[in-house]
Amino acid sequence: MKKVLALVLGGGAGTRLYPLTKVRAKPAVPLAGKYRLIDIPVSNCINSEIYKIYVLTQFNSASLNRHLSLTYRLGGFQQGFVEVLAAQQTPGDSQWFQGTADAVRQYLSLFKEWDIDEYLILSGDHLYRMDYRAYVEHHRQTEADITLSVVPVDEQLASAFGLMKITSAGRVVDFSEKPTGDALRQMRVDTTSLGLDPQQALQKPYIASMGIYVFKRQVLIDLLDRYADCTDFGKEIIPKAAPHYNLQAYLFQGYWEDIGTIKAFYEANLALTRQPNPPFSFYDPEAPIYTRGRYLPPSQMLDCQITESMLAEGCQLNRCRISRSVLGVRTRVEADTVIEDSLILGADYYQAPTPSVTSHQAAIGIGPGSVIRNAIIDKNAVIGARVQIVNQGEIQEAQREDQGFYIRDGIVVVLKHAHIPDGFVI
Repeated sequence: MKKVLALVLGGGAGTRLYPLTKVRAKPAVPLAGKYRLIDIPVSNCINSEIYKIYVLTQFNSASLNRHLSLTYRLGGFQQGFVEVLAAQQTPGDSQWFQGTADAVRQYLSLFKEWDIDEYLILSGDHLYRMDYRAYVEHHRQTEADITLSVVPVDEQLASAFGLMKITSAGRVVDFSEKPTGDALRQMRVDTTSLGLDPQQALQKPYIASMGIYVFKRQVLIDLLDRYADCTDFGKEIIPKAAPHYNLQAYLFQGYWEDIGTIKAFYEANLALTRQPNPPFSFYDPEAPIYTRGRYLPPSQMLDCQITESMLAEGCQLNRCRISRSVLGVRTRVEADTVIEDSLILGADYYQAPTPSVTSHQAAIGIGPGSVIRNAIIDKNAVIGARVQIVNQGEIQEAQREDQGFYIRDGIVVVLKHAHIPDGFVI
């Protein structure tokens, strides 16, 4: 794996995850109480013995830079690094990244300096565990120019992905990015060729790209030069390359979830609390997910009722009831509070008592007597006493930035640093 260079595409403004991306890059969005989205692809790389990793991003990258610099120090004999490359102005290009391919093209001169054989291109907003060694080895054994990691999907999900048709040998012969209508139906295939049984193939008759690619070094360089006006891999580069290059499909059989929307992010986090077998587990000793070490004290719980939930370090919980929820680092919850089906992203620091903060009710955290259901509470939010965040009107979309919250897909999202006053009802 010394001859592989990993490129993690951090995405654009992260509008689908807004307002969680209001003040942070999409790969820096907190995950599972203590991680960040970027920890998933970077950890997969480290576990796969790939130690040369660039992260390409352009929006609100300060917290992402800080997280990576404090977490991943891969120096030593293997020349390892995890480095952020933000969009920049150069004599040859003064624009921000226009798409996935354009982001790689703008830094291609840097990537060409490395003596490598393959570029591994990854996304920064997926939840999965994958051994890239097997993936790259499949790419080499099939003598592919490009290999696409794929999963079978049903018709409901299919139009959200790039779809393909493959031969019995796994070669990609047709590729269509997010088709709809008749174009979608034309991409139906017999997925028993991927090893699915007839019933599974009937339920999932489409082959979807995961947005994870392996390119031969020179093939990527040639394609970015030949199609200089193309800015996206899935929409343009790969469909144009399919008739002329050896494109191979690599079937991924584990859990994989695109968590680039508020609803998908919310549901994937809550799924971690399912017992006894969550769809994704952070408890794999052979392939751990790494993150920043914070040296926090143990979580403290006083007379609490907690069911099917995950708690990160440094939490302070007092006579509250929590079910099917994820609580991030340094979360504080006061007495008689009920939290159900919610994500509490925690806090970046503890708020020490000051003359202006005479009780916990005005401090970072959740005040006494509050009820929170089906919500995401971003970091450092102050939730006062007797607050109700329940969306009783079942509103699907709302923007109340002046009041400190949004509603996306029926999920209430309280903004980072927001202050919800005592008795407020959402």
